[in-house]
Order: sequence, then C-alpha cells, then structure tokens
Amino acid sequence: MEKSRLISIILVTFNAEEYLQRCLDSIFSQAFPHIEIIVMDGKSTDRTVQILQQNAKKLAFWKSEKDAGIYDAMNKALEHIQGSWVYFIGADDVLTPEFSKFAEHLANPNLIYYGNVIKSGKKYLGQLSPYQQAKTGINHQAIIYPAYFFKNRRYDTRYAISADHVLNMGCNNLQDYAFRFLDFDIAVFNDTGISSTQKDLIFEKEKGRLILQHFGLAIYLRFVFKKMKERISGR
Repeated sequence: MEKSRLISIILVTFNAEEYLQRCLDSIFSQAFPHIEIIVMDGKSTDRTVQILQQNAKKLAFWKSEKDAGIYDAMNKALEHIQGSWVYFIGADDVLTPEFSKFAEHLANPNLIYYGNVIKSGKKYLGQLSPYQQAKTGINHQAIIYPAYFFKNRRYDTRYAISADHVLNMGCNNLQDYAFRFLDFDIAVFNDTGISSTQKDLIFEKEKGRLILQHFGLAIYLRFVFKKMKERISGR
C-alpha cells in the first residue's frame, strides 16, 4: 500500500451483529485499494465479536474491550492507524461505490475533505455555508480527515453525541486546515441511530458559546435570532 494514499477507516461497534457484516462488505468491495480497517468494539454481548473474528484477516486491527462511549472508542482507535487519511463509519452505515471516486481526489494534507451522505433515501446536507456548519455541522460519515490532524487532537468525550460537531467547529478558525467539499455521495447514513434520535444536552447548553468562539459575532447573532424566532413560533 502507498502510505500517502492509505485511508484508515475506523469502525466502532457495540452489539452490532445485525448490521456489521453489511458494513464491512461495503468497505471490502471498494475499488480504491489503499484502505485499512480499524475496529474498536465495546465488549459486545451478541455475535459482534464472532463476526470480527471471521473477518480478522481483512482487518488491520481490532479489539473488544469496555469503553466510555462512542468517542472514547474512536480516540482509542486513533492510536492504531497507519494511514495518511482517516474516515469514521458506524456499523449500521454503508459505503457507496462513490467513496472510491472521492478517495482518488485526496491530495492536500491541509484540507479536510467532505462530501454527501444519503439519508432516508435522499442526499443529505451537501456543501455547507459557515452558518450551516455552525448550526447543523457536517455529517461525520461525510468527512475524510488528514491523519496528521489528529496528532495532537482527540474527541472531547464530555459530549456524548456531538463531539464530532464540536471538533469540526474548532476547525473554522484554524490557520493550518480548511474544509473542501467534493460532490460525491460516499455513504448511506442510518438515521435511526443515537445521533439522530437524541440530543447531546451538554452540547445544546454550550452551543451558543462555541459558535461565538469559533464562528464570530455575526453568525452567533444569526443563530440567537433564529432560536428566538423558533421559541416565539413554538417550534
């Protein structure tokens, strides 16, 4: 494998027997050849570990042990990557063939590349303005990061559901990294998972402060005005 092109795909699992093989097969079937798979399992009690054992020869690394949640598992997985690029996927998501086309465009290690995901059968989000990045955030399964980005960074596990959004918000005013959108539908995102059905209460409490810190006063005021309108209208 060419290390400069190698993508480390991080997959975290917990009792994922229903979806895991489908997710793995979507990675195995990619035309892009420079891929390694890192799996961190949270001590599953179903057949997840058995499925990982059956696929072990195709995995660069896997381990099953207790963790403190999704982002703790992702942080652990980052210690085992060998690639120059990093991508995160959930066990109930799948890659599309366009992931390989997207991967061919990875070139600048100072860019964080993102594309589209398919959610409920439709293209979700697409290219986001700074305000949309602040308010909604880029879908985690749409992003491929340069591995060096994580040299001194990890997910803040205080945010049980939105740590990826918090991390990406911090990228808005960095000198060394910028987001670059490429119009490829790279994954099918499962919208019944925890990130779609529950709110991160700590993040919701701190969201305004984080927007002001990373996006500035104008976007912060727009966000506050929008929230006020929603409260007044009862939405």
